Amino acid sequence: MKLNRSTDMALRIAMLTAASQARTTVDELAEQLALPRSHVAKVVQRLQRIGVLVTIRGRSGGVAIAGTAGELTVGAVVRAFEGDDEVVSCEQSACPLVAGCRLRGQLRRAQDAFLAVLDETRLGDLVDGPTGPLLLTLGRR
Repeated sequence: MKLNRSTDMALRIAMLTAASQARTTVDELAEQLALPRSHVAKVVQRLQRIGVLVTIRGRSGGVAIAGTAGELTVGAVVRAFEGDDEVVSCEQSACPLVAGCRLRGQLRRAQDAFLAVLDETRLGDLVDGPTGPLLLTLGRR
């Protein structure tokens, strides 16, 4: 299963903000992760809506990891960004095998297994050990 670009960005943004004790800005996140600012802004909004980030407006505002976000699982974030769609869409192209196909069920099982593994990892786990300090050096010269 391949994750879409916004899911990848969301996980990297969550990791970077979780590693930092300080607030950051969308501009700083975009620079540190070498991502387009407009995409980062959209992903930050979605992360805020699902409770991963808090955003504060104003002069001393910014973006920070939500207090309980470290307990959220990677699987929960992936589901929020990827949705519940199946790996293949059998109805869209009106597959003639749909009535007796076994592939669709196997692909669903594989997708469920993939997400189950991600459910075993909390966002906080992603920044434990040497990873957190390493994240804070990204984009810094």
